[in-house]
Amino acid sequence: MSHDPSPNRPPPAGIIFDIGGVLTDGRAALPGARAALDTLRARGIPFLLLTNTTRQSHAQLYASLIQAGFALRPEQLLTPARAAADALCAANHRALCVIHPNLAEDFAHCPPLIDGQSPDAVVIGDAADAFSYATLNRAFRALMAGARLYSLSDSRYFQEPDGLSLDAGPFVRLLEMAATTTAIACGKPGATVFARACAALGLPPESITLIGDDVHSDIGGAQAAGLGALLVQTGKFRPEDLTALPPGARVARDVQDALATLFPA
Repeated sequence: MSHDPSPNRPPPAGIIFDIGGVLTDGRAALPGARAALDTLRARGIPFLLLTNTTRQSHAQLYASLIQAGFALRPEQLLTPARAAADALCAANHRALCVIHPNLAEDFAHCPPLIDGQSPDAVVIGDAADAFSYATLNRAFRALMAGARLYSLSDSRYFQEPDGLSLDAGPFVRLLEMAATTTAIACGKPGATVFARACAALGLPPESITLIGDDVHSDIGGAQAAGLGALLVQTGKFRPEDLTALPPGARVARDVQDALATLFPA
């Protein structure tokens, strides 16, 4: 059963979807997910997919979505790795990247960090087993020497087939505390990524609604950036998330119910 605390509000002019837990379960499309995009396309409502996933490159993730049956253009997919790489290039920063190996291609055009050089930046993504003490300590030392910290994701955890797993957020917080610094957020819930998404849609934040399964990164981040937000009860959703739901946010069972809530017949 969907819940809408303000049923008379106008429908949004654009939609941003989180991916994992909202549109997909692993590499498979969730029920109704492909139809949801088709419905928006038929109505002429622009949409984007915005993810905090940092274990697949933009090209890999796009290919997996196409394989799962989603009709999508590459520019309709926004990833934090692409945003971070653009920021590094703009600042001419040579970065120590603590990231999953799959992301190397997204950073291939950035200024290279040559052996013996001190990094200008540290990039933290979901590095999985690369989160060793030695790697984190190297990142810490670079930050203490003046490097800027970039985070690809502030998400606390994500859903995998065998259960919840730690995301990059806790490791970002660890380094922020240890080095007394604040990360530049290139993923949700950072304001920069939502501004980038709104610009890509060509719409003001207040006319866009984000549909996500993370009450912190998706719902809280979207609302802080001026967007509407709707929490689906799929993916990483837990019943206790309802007690943390910000005022004004909507709730729906799944992505199909979300569109029915946003665009009532």
